[in-house]
Amino acid sequence: MQVALDQPVLVLNRLWQAVNIIGARRAFALLAREHAQVVHQTEDNFRTFSLMDWVDFSTYNPPVDALETVHTVNRAIRLPRVILLTFFDKLPCKELKLTRSNVFDRDGDKCQYCGHVFPTELLNLDHVIPRHYGGKTTWDNIVCSCIKCNSRKANRLPHEAHMRLIRKPVRPKWRPVISLVIGNQHHEKWKDFLDLAYWNVELEE
Repeated sequence: MQVALDQPVLVLNRLWQAVNIIGARRAFALLAREHAQVVHQTEDNFRTFSLMDWVDFSTYNPPVDALETVHTVNRAIRLPRVILLTFFDKLPCKELKLTRSNVFDRDGDKCQYCGHVFPTELLNLDHVIPRHYGGKTTWDNIVCSCIKCNSRKANRLPHEAHMRLIRKPVRPKWRPVISLVIGNQHHEKWKDFLDLAYWNVELEE
C-alpha cells in the first residue's frame, strides 16, 4: 500500500489545465475533503467521480496491475492517475525561482568554465562579475562552477583569471510545471492533458 500511495498523480485545475503532480496519498486527501474529483478516461470521453463514486467504480472495475490498487480493510480502490480540482482555476506562477537547484538544472550540472559534468555536491555557484565589483545575484550573473574552477577564478572577472564561459548565463524560459517533471515519469493516462499544456503555453517575446 505504501508503494501505491507514493505513485504520482496529475493535478488539473478547474479549467482542466495541468498544474501539478502530487503523490497519491495527498490526492486521496483532496478527494476525501471534496476538493477534487477523479478523472477517468473511457473509450470516447472523460468522466469525473467523487471519492465514494470512485470507490464504487473500483469495486466493479478492478485494475489488472496490483500497483494500481490501494487496499483498505475491506475494499480495493483503484489508484487515481488524474484528479480535477473543484475550486482552483489558476495556473502556477510564471516566475522560476533563482535557487541553487534551478541553476544546476539550467546548466545541466555542468561547470560553465571547464565544461565537465559533476555531481551536485562537487559544484558551487559562481558570480561571473564578483560581488565586490558590483555583481548581482541574478540569473544572468550566476553560473554552475566546479570547485577547481571556482578556486582558480576566485574574486576575479573571468578574463582576469584567463577563463572563459562556455555559455552566457540567461534567465530560463518559463515552462509549465508539467515539463519540469515529465522527464521523471510519463503516464499514458496523462498524455492528453500534457499535450494540451504544451500547446497552450504562453510564448515569451
